[in-house]
Amino acid sequence: MKSGQRRVVIENVSPEINCGQHAAKRVVGQQFEVSADILADGHDVLNAHIKYKHEKARTWKYAPMKLSDNDRWSGTFEVEKQGYYEYTVEAWVDYPLTWQHNIERKIDDNQHVNIELEDGIQYLEEVKTLSNQHTEYLDGLIKAFTNSKSYNYAIDEARSEKLHDIFWKNPTKKFSTVYDKLLPLYVDREKALYSTWYEFFPRSAAKKEGEHGTFKDVLDIIPYVKKQGFDVIYFPPIHPIGTAHRKGKNNTTNALPGDVGVPWAIGNKEGGHKDILPELGSLEDFKEVIKVAGENGIEIAMDFALQCSPDHPYVKEHPSWFKWRPNGTVQYAENPPKKYQDIYPIYFESDDWENMWDEFIGITLYWNELGIKIFRVDNPHTKPFGFWEYLIAEVKKTDPDVLFLSEAFTKPKTMQRLAKIGFSQGYTYYTWRNNKAELIEYMTELTKGPMKDYFRPNFWPNTPDINPWMLQGGNENLYIIRHMMAATLSSNFGMYGPVYEQIDNAAVVGKEEYLNSEKYEVRHWDWTKTNKLTQLVAKINQIRKEHKALQFTNNIDFCQIDNEQILAYFKQSEDGKDSMLMVVNLDPYNRQGGWVQVPRHKMGISGNQPMRMTDQITGNSYIWNQEWNFVELDPYQVPYHIFSIDY
Repeated sequence: MKSGQRRVVIENVSPEINCGQHAAKRVVGQQFEVSADILADGHDVLNAHIKYKHEKARTWKYAPMKLSDNDRWSGTFEVEKQGYYEYTVEAWVDYPLTWQHNIERKIDDNQHVNIELEDGIQYLEEVKTLSNQHTEYLDGLIKAFTNSKSYNYAIDEARSEKLHDIFWKNPTKKFSTVYDKLLPLYVDREKALYSTWYEFFPRSAAKKEGEHGTFKDVLDIIPYVKKQGFDVIYFPPIHPIGTAHRKGKNNTTNALPGDVGVPWAIGNKEGGHKDILPELGSLEDFKEVIKVAGENGIEIAMDFALQCSPDHPYVKEHPSWFKWRPNGTVQYAENPPKKYQDIYPIYFESDDWENMWDEFIGITLYWNELGIKIFRVDNPHTKPFGFWEYLIAEVKKTDPDVLFLSEAFTKPKTMQRLAKIGFSQGYTYYTWRNNKAELIEYMTELTKGPMKDYFRPNFWPNTPDINPWMLQGGNENLYIIRHMMAATLSSNFGMYGPVYEQIDNAAVVGKEEYLNSEKYEVRHWDWTKTNKLTQLVAKINQIRKEHKALQFTNNIDFCQIDNEQILAYFKQSEDGKDSMLMVVNLDPYNRQGGWVQVPRHKMGISGNQPMRMTDQITGNSYIWNQEWNFVELDPYQVPYHIFSIDY
């Protein structure tokens, strides 16, 4: 076949990340939609399908595409295995369906179609070579198409749905065009899409005030985390902490005796990134934490911070991994106006970069062998993109279950690039998106634009580094609202506790930083303390487990409501079986009400068909049979509805 015989053009295939350089993302069991502009000269009928296969498969699979509008075609297939897939689009002029379309129009116009019937025999013969399931039927048609006595039968069958279906399912693909790229798709395990994180400092886990917490103390906190409904516990770094230029309480530059330092200032004479801070316990103690957490349905996520204290063994063993100044010192890390005198940054331009990369990959694989499958990566945007792309790929070759969360509060395109090169999830700007317009705009950017295919957001209302202006001095209602939105807008969310649920929001004056921050000192917490917020956190986490609609982020549709202080949004599971409506009062001080428009068309509901709206928080249910319905929310009771919808 010569290329000049191909008449179909394929353009604007989506998703196509950076011209096919990077993979789109899904998790096992998800549907993957591919769309493209497909066109040709003339008026012939076109056909197309997605051509795809898993990296370990030998043969291609095909998923049909259908015309949606204005030459835009789309189709879907389900991803069944972890790992890489390849996909592309193949399209062709469908000569059998073109023949059927044309003869049907002539028959409807009462034209005699003897010649057209005879012309169609070639297509019946072609289909016979592609499938033997309909041989008897097709042989009968071939005879009828040339027998004048069978004319009425012939014209009925020529335009029948049965013949159309046979042509559709057995395409000849003559002179087909294949898109000029094989595009990558990477499929993760489900937790990449749906996870519920809880961060706390293990050194603050002691039962007695004034004592340094240990991993044995952590064992007593795991039941609390389980009861709250979290499935990931994330620890800040658990490694030896440097003593040189150690920070004191509240980030003072002169540490006093007994000051414990910053966990991110990694390394001292007792070891580095592959070692445990002795005050926390032994490696065996940590392995016990991993084991007990797993028995409670919780994974342990480790912090992966590629930086060193001045005492780290790397400084002496690998001096070329650091950039030395003329006076024989290393410039400490800075993120103006912040200064990190206790941290040396890695010099990635080192001539010894290959050994450095191997060593850093070895760190992740070391902890992975001990059972760690999730890494929260500290400030990845300050290290080369190529390094992360290589590290993530190499680690996933060993264990595809490993997930990486990017902690990069930085420029949008940098955050996007980190997602493209392999980070499974990313922190977001949710922490600073407060009013209705900001939230809708940001969620639309994340879920409806190009980012939806490669960036998985993880919403955090706070972190040890960020005590947001909005939460400083905020009442419990505000904390309840911000948690609810994080947990229902995004299928991945986390919170730093028990600071959050105990509403410990004292701030350094003029900064988004916690006063008496755990980054610089051991704190003591009453882990038995409960309040309205802890009860609602546990309730919402349970609702998330029970409702598939809340286990996906990109399925969000915002609903009209005539009040700027109320946000309403609808989510539905991929199979359409679970529909949820969230309505939240953004005002933590005043009762707010308004008329919300329910997207009945999304559920296939017409007319005045009633819907049973069951509030999953209170258990109260209501019958709504109109498109517009009134809601009123008192922030001092429950400032939101989380409705399941039955119809």
